[in-house]
Amino acid sequence: MRRGHIGVVAAAGALTVLAAVPAHAAEYSSALKIKGVQYDAPGRDSNSCATGNTDEEYLTIKNYSRTATVNLKGYVVKDAAGNKFTFTASHSLQPGDYVKLRGGRGDDSDAKNVVYRDNCNFMWNNDKDTIYLYKPSGAHADTHAYTKSANDRDGNGYITYHG
Repeated sequence: MRRGHIGVVAAAGALTVLAAVPAHAAEYSSALKIKGVQYDAPGRDSNSCATGNTDEEYLTIKNYSRTATVNLKGYVVKDAAGNKFTFTASHSLQPGDYVKLRGGRGDDSDAKNVVYRDNCNFMWNNDKDTIYLYKPSGAHADTHAYTKSANDRDGNGYITYHG
């Protein structure tokens, strides 16, 4: 359903109202969700591994569970074009903890809450894209579509989804 539309179904004399879901987000049963994305790295885009700024493009994934620790190993992040990153190493997120999945190369660190894609190409488009997060089982964990004009009102290249 699109934002602002409410489906109404009459069943056996009872009236049931289905909640509207925003067009840019689908809610899935998952402790891990996309907190936000820096889809447009500050400065002029350069995917040079030595001097570029792909490490300034990142996706923040947060564990919204109040009790469960979640291991990122096996989780997959994809974009609309099919570019993907799979978390191949163990990285545990305690309840309320987050990780920034950055482009470029660097040292992954639990203490600094960072994992690098080890790829110096930009993943997220600067005008519009869709971000998919999948569980190791292949089930959807979270999905968000964005357009620069509709979702980045202050123009800073960062969009927040779940607070």
